[in-house]
Amino acid sequence: MTDPTGVPIPHPGLRTVPANEVSWDDLQHVLGTADAGRCQCQWFKVAGWLWRASTPEERIASFREQTACGQPDAPSTSGLVAYLDEQPVGWVAVEPRTAYPKLRNQRVPWLGRDEDRDDDGVWAVTCLVVRKGYRGRGLTYPLARAAVDFARERGARALEAYPMLAEAGKQITWGEAHVGVRQIFEEAGFAEVSHPTLRRVVMRIDFPGTAAPRA
Repeated sequence: MTDPTGVPIPHPGLRTVPANEVSWDDLQHVLGTADAGRCQCQWFKVAGWLWRASTPEERIASFREQTACGQPDAPSTSGLVAYLDEQPVGWVAVEPRTAYPKLRNQRVPWLGRDEDRDDDGVWAVTCLVVRKGYRGRGLTYPLARAAVDFARERGARALEAYPMLAEAGKQITWGEAHVGVRQIFEEAGFAEVSHPTLRRVVMRIDFPGTAAPRA
């Protein structure tokens, strides 16, 4: 299997580890200092609607608490870190959907759906980041599959994602693509359950013993 540029996806040397079992420094190496580093995976988590009301220091402190990096006995964490040949190269945020306050009132997850917004059994993938220097090699595909396994193993009944769609004549920027693109989740076994906006779909995978919701 190859990514769109024809470069083989390096499955054999790739492993994913719950964030609480890795160092904070490794995770920050993945995020870098660009958009992901400034956000610290807090876009769907900051209180209220004013992003500028949160400071970089507050976002860093919140993210560090959520990931519990360096605490292998922590009862929970907020995602997975990917390693390629022992180098930290990727991050995927995956938690119960209720862990993301902003998702509760946005139209993307809910438009046209009759869903319990307080259902802890439904998890969500909200961010995929590949470290600069390792992009364009298809690493988001195994990250999405690892998120599926992680959610299932932690007791989720279903896992959702909210990827971007490419419009004709328009490109998806790196900042927009943090939620992933449709193909990544299709290949991980997700199916579309709604299409709330022109550029966004809701995709979901239900685990054995559960039924997919009706749109």
